[in-house]
Amino acid sequence: METLLGIDLYLFKLFNQAFVNPVFDVIMPILTKEKNLLPVYAIALFILIWRGGRRGQIVALLLIITIVISDQLSSTVIKNLVERWRPCHELIDVRLLVSCGSGKSFPSSHAVNNFAAAILLSGFFKRYWYIFISIAVIIAYTRVYCGVHYPSDVLAGALIGSMIGYLCYRLFLVVKNKFNIVF
Repeated sequence: METLLGIDLYLFKLFNQAFVNPVFDVIMPILTKEKNLLPVYAIALFILIWRGGRRGQIVALLLIITIVISDQLSSTVIKNLVERWRPCHELIDVRLLVSCGSGKSFPSSHAVNNFAAAILLSGFFKRYWYIFISIAVIIAYTRVYCGVHYPSDVLAGALIGSMIGYLCYRLFLVVKNKFNIVF
C-alpha cells in the first residue's frame, strides 16, 4: 500500500509541479471551477431538450438522474467512508491554483460526475463518444493540475463514474425493452 501511495504522490508532483506552463496556469482553473462549467452544462442540457425531440428529452432526464446518483454516491457516501484529505491540506509544496475546498479528496466528484455523464451520453450518441470522454479526461486532469486531488482520486472517480454511467444506460435499455418505449 505504501508503494501505491508513493506512486500517487510522485505522479501528483509530476502533474502539479513539473508538467506546468503559463497557458495551462490560466486555462486549468477556468475549466475546473463548477461555476464556470454549470452554465455550459445547462446550455447543453437545454439544447438537448429543445432540439433533441423526445429522444433528447429522455436523455436529458436520464442525464440528470445519473448525475444526482453519481454525485450523491461520491460526495455523501464514498468520501465519508474513505475520509482522505486533499493534497492541498496535507502537502506544503502544492501549486494551488484554485481554492482548496473543505471537502474530502477521494474520489474526485468532478471525475465521477463527468465520466458518468460521458459514458451515458456515449451510449446514446455513439458517434461522439470521443468528445464526451475527452471532456471528462480534461476536467479530471485539471483537478490534479490545480492541486486539489491526487491522481488516484481522479482515476477512481473515472472508474466509479464510468460504472455508474454504464449501469444507468443499461438499466434504461432494460426498462425501454420491457415497456416498449419508443425512442
